[in-house]
Amino acid sequence: MYLTPRHSEIIQMAKDNGRVLVDDLAVHFAVTPQTIRKDLNDLCDQRLLTRVHGGALFPSGIENMEYEARRKIAADEKEAIGKAAARLIPDNASLFINIGTTTEAVSKALLDHTGLMVITNNINVANRMRVYPEIEVVIAGGVVRGSDGGIVGEAAVDFIKQFKVDYAVIGASAIDLDGALLDFDFREVKVAQAIIANARQVILVSDATKFERTAPVRIGHLSQVDTFITDRCDIEEVRKICQDNEVELVETLP
Repeated sequence: MYLTPRHSEIIQMAKDNGRVLVDDLAVHFAVTPQTIRKDLNDLCDQRLLTRVHGGALFPSGIENMEYEARRKIAADEKEAIGKAAARLIPDNASLFINIGTTTEAVSKALLDHTGLMVITNNINVANRMRVYPEIEVVIAGGVVRGSDGGIVGEAAVDFIKQFKVDYAVIGASAIDLDGALLDFDFREVKVAQAIIANARQVILVSDATKFERTAPVRIGHLSQVDTFITDRCDIEEVRKICQDNEVELVETLP
């Protein structure tokens, strides 16, 4: 496909930095923001970039897949991870559950608990748990993503900051060899960071396919969690990070 010199430079900038912003590009190229928005829309239509509010992301590695497709990946492994996480959470606890297909598996495994207060920015979690009278569900306000029912944005961040809970159950789109926890949407990342900051115990749930992926936006670092539950971890660098930072590593596969 033919790319103008400006389009090619925008792609290279996005590749180098993970994302580009409309205002920065307008200044760099000395054109109007409307011109840059059109450029980004054209590049996203060609699936060369991924559009986000205020700019675009470089789709590093495997792009974030459609929600239903992600739900089917490693489904058995996610179910086992969900059950392992649920065993760590006692009755009468308060907890955050954030966006993700693996965190949803945890919510399913928690349905036999009593006295839970669940605060979530995941409509799917809220819808599953709300019908159980022994579980109180509190849902964040904010922008609802049509793709997966996740609630993101500053309103969700402000809502989360009102609480201090016993446990947080979080996921990640990718885990780097240096322990970085990564995602695709910087709005979702800000909510996840608020969840981590306002929980006494943080449980990261992620299947082993996340070691094979990459994403451009940093949530935080593996050292910030208390427990990491996965089906298996064959990455020595990651195992050492857990050991050095007293992160309990739980592998569900024998």
